[in-house]
Amino acid sequence: MLSLGSQFPTFKKTAVVSLEKGNEFYDITSEDHKNNDKWMVMFWWPKDFTFVCPTEIAAFNTKVSDFADRDTILIGASTDSEFVHLAWRKDHEDLRGLKFPMLADTSKSLAEELGILEANEKIAYRVTYIVDPQGIIRWVSANDLSVGRNVDEVIRVLDALQTDELCPCNWKAGEETLSV
Repeated sequence: MLSLGSQFPTFKKTAVVSLEKGNEFYDITSEDHKNNDKWMVMFWWPKDFTFVCPTEIAAFNTKVSDFADRDTILIGASTDSEFVHLAWRKDHEDLRGLKFPMLADTSKSLAEELGILEANEKIAYRVTYIVDPQGIIRWVSANDLSVGRNVDEVIRVLDALQTDELCPCNWKAGEETLSV
């Protein structure tokens, strides 16, 4: 699995960005956040039309403004196609109003380069990356397929990384950082 200090891979993928006819799809690249001097959080889920995944996606959606406030682009991703993503968004009430793109890695090339494919089905593990504006992976977290992640923890770690200071255990935004 690609980890801390590594350059996030270069990619160009189609994503679902809207339910509006004719504006459903948009190409996203690895340069989008760098060109805007923003951080990127990319979180992966195994399959559309499953059970744990929509709870996570909906939880990230409730925090979209928190990521935007931190100059961070939020991207959700799986190895399903953009058409499956679109159908799922239309079908699932909690996904209709998503405010972030659902990236389709149908070739599995990005997931493979990241090293996050499960061996048997070749689906992505529940992995979350925080990538700085230079494209360097600063945090990665992986969950078993059956366990959802904690969006507040992703935000807490993003806050800590953006201080560019030493942050003690359980540190939260607004608390003192450590002095050397």
